[in-house]
Amino acid sequence: MSKALSLDLRQRTLAAVLEEGLSHREAAARFKVSAASVSRWRALAADGAVPMHGPLGGDRRSHLVEGHADAILTVFHARRDMALAELQAELAERGLRFGYGTLWRFFARRGYTRKKRLRTRPNNSARTS
Repeated sequence: MSKALSLDLRQRTLAAVLEEGLSHREAAARFKVSAASVSRWRALAADGAVPMHGPLGGDRRSHLVEGHADAILTVFHARRDMALAELQAELAERGLRFGYGTLWRFFARRGYTRKKRLRTRPNNSARTS
């Protein structure tokens, strides 16, 4: 997983560009960062913003499927025994196209399992104390 570069390194790199007159590539080579990063940091500094890193990782797209939660759950509750592939096909007929894994995570967030096996009886020989 990637790791954000420190604010101190960003500020030292920008100082080399602005105060010492180094080019983006020269500053990038000196501080062992990419020239594109130096360009982005310089643009942020020119706009008056602090060249701080943005959020790393995390969920970026679940809001797309969550926006259609009512429609997905309506189709799901109409026939609860359908497999995810069947649900995916049913939603596609309605113009909603989601990947298998997207639907899997959608139901996992709500605590639904897609196992179709019957529940087993408790074990009679297990200890109860």
